[in-house]
Amino acid sequence: MKLLRNICRILVGAVFICSGFVKGVDPWGSAYKFIDYFNAFHLSILNPAALSFSFLLSLFEFTVGICLFLNIKTKWAAWGALLFMVIFTPLTLVLAITNPVSDCGCFGDAFILTNWQTFWKNIILLILVLLLFRQRKQFVPLFNFLEQTVIVIIAICLMLGIEAHSYRHLPILDFRPYAIGTHLSENMGSTTNTQQEEYILTLLYKNKKTGDIQEFTEQDYPWQDTLNWEFVSSSEKLLQEGSEAPIHDFIIEHPLRGDITQDILQDPGYTFLAVSYNLDRANPSRQDKINELAGYVQGKGYRFYGLTSSLPGEIREYSEKHKVNYTFCTTDEIQLKTMIRSNPGIILLHQGTVIAKWGYRDIPDINDIKNKDLAAYCITGQQKQSDRYMLYALILLCTSCLGGYCARKYWKQRRKEY
Repeated sequence: MKLLRNICRILVGAVFICSGFVKGVDPWGSAYKFIDYFNAFHLSILNPAALSFSFLLSLFEFTVGICLFLNIKTKWAAWGALLFMVIFTPLTLVLAITNPVSDCGCFGDAFILTNWQTFWKNIILLILVLLLFRQRKQFVPLFNFLEQTVIVIIAICLMLGIEAHSYRHLPILDFRPYAIGTHLSENMGSTTNTQQEEYILTLLYKNKKTGDIQEFTEQDYPWQDTLNWEFVSSSEKLLQEGSEAPIHDFIIEHPLRGDITQDILQDPGYTFLAVSYNLDRANPSRQDKINELAGYVQGKGYRFYGLTSSLPGEIREYSEKHKVNYTFCTTDEIQLKTMIRSNPGIILLHQGTVIAKWGYRDIPDINDIKNKDLAAYCITGQQKQSDRYMLYALILLCTSCLGGYCARKYWKQRRKEY
């Protein structure tokens, strides 16, 4: 029984950690999913709180997962896991039946599950959690109370730091089909290896002489022999399910030239896209810097377009107010939200491949890119960012070890005193 409950603890903890982490690295993505659900259930009054729900949900899941996985605060974690599953298992059943949103969003964009897959996943988790809850008093932690508290505080601070950084800048891990390094055409339906749904049509005909009913296909049914055969019915059977391209509904409409999507994706040079899914909700504090960047790159012969889903009147008003020096094209709002989690944000394409993305707080200064190869500049910037993340991880590891050591030393000292 001890082995079984520890296996359950580790499995449930790992799932909660994964679910909380992939939500935490993309808080805006989770917020958009909450908004989809609120709108589907006519609770749009809660939309302003979607981002707060996103932060709290990922923090709760991650902390519960860490506690279960490391066998610390296990009684509290078992209560938390049970509460979570009791709420979300019936909810996912409702979602599976009504299907208001096709993707549950329980693992962000890292793993896409249908609503029915999510429900059955929750049923399995609920069984494991019930076993954990029943056995919660049997777990013996490896750490003392103070050490457990320090670990929980570190886990909370870690998750909050990841969420805050991803909120203020861009997700530290990008699981979307517009991630850096992605060749967009390969992920679009026109060229990707998508499968069409295949059906077989079965036709039933009755023999007028014998009265027997026989099955035929489209290739051999007796459509000309009306003297001997009489049509009865037809039915279709699914042979192969279809698959949807990772990128769909991505069309860039120029106000004068129409659809310029392929022109941009096939451009052998560089194309800058200033993405703002809604201009009324865009942060205008960096618009002057975007204008400056647009003027410089256009002077170098590169393309620079704005992408938005706003109406022409809103585009015109925004352009006049902020003296925008580039052309706005229209694109589907959902695609724009998926492309970059910043409003506005900049995406740089080279030969149809995403080579850089910047949130509005991180838009490069023209002095930084002047007289530099853009591809080399982007690669160097990404390497520096990776090095920073590695440094932060090492600092966190050292801090965790030091905190655990100090906590153990303090606990031993207190035991000696008593």
